[in-house]
Amino acid sequence: MNKQQYEKVRTAKGFIAALDQSGGSTPKALKLYGIGENEYSGEEAMYALIHAMRSRIVTSPAFNGDRILGAILFEQTMDREIEGRGSADFLWSVKNVVPFLKIDKGLADESNGVQLMKPNPGLATLLDRAKEKGVFGTKMRSVIKLANEAGIKAVVAQQFEVGKQILAAGLMPIIEPEVDIHSPEKGAAEVLLKAALVAQLENLGADQKVMFKLTLPAVDDFYAELVKHPKVLRVVALSGGYSREEANKHLARNHGVIASFSRALTEGLSAKQSDAEFNAALDASIGSIFAASVT
Repeated sequence: MNKQQYEKVRTAKGFIAALDQSGGSTPKALKLYGIGENEYSGEEAMYALIHAMRSRIVTSPAFNGDRILGAILFEQTMDREIEGRGSADFLWSVKNVVPFLKIDKGLADESNGVQLMKPNPGLATLLDRAKEKGVFGTKMRSVIKLANEAGIKAVVAQQFEVGKQILAAGLMPIIEPEVDIHSPEKGAAEVLLKAALVAQLENLGADQKVMFKLTLPAVDDFYAELVKHPKVLRVVALSGGYSREEANKHLARNHGVIASFSRALTEGLSAKQSDAEFNAALDASIGSIFAASVT
């Protein structure tokens, strides 16, 4: 694990940009960016357009390591280039932004009020490729919809099982058991989730640490115990469907938690904007998220 990257993630002020929309969420991300499904045909064209959007964000003067600690990439982004360099290498070498990779293969069907991650038989090979390309850590997402103790324990157990495989490969896992912001049992689910996370942290080795990516909680500073936990490198928050303004308000009230926003980061950006308009909009977005992340 790169020591410089590790120290940046551990100590620096800023947030993590989530640029990891995958196959299922890419058309929606492009639509929000002002590119309708009638403007392209087929997967290859779609992925080329989303890569162009991500490249425009990452190469913008507004996007750099002064305010952004890291960026989470989709596998196809990792495999492509930005200005003639591998995407992960460009992020670190040019922008001083630590590269992470989304490694899950999507969600299984709901059971016991949760969605586990689908099986991921090619994970070992993907982790090897990620390391070769200079990636520091990974991210994987499950979803919790109800306060079902058995379901929540199963989500956390699966996340930590895969997390240990990621640690063994020399990478830093971001464990993301997202609680649906529309859950009728959101607060109760978060109580069960925190207990399950704390219990699993006790099973890590003496020198092992993980990161968490969590939904902004119903109770402010609810995850303070995890922020301070010796086995937790950093706690980051997803925007989860909140507008950027709403997500920033919630985030600022959760001290020590930093953003890892996707849709909220790119809100207001459009393919139709001039570079000056685009860079100004991105700068304002990054500025507001940074301010909410340093409370």
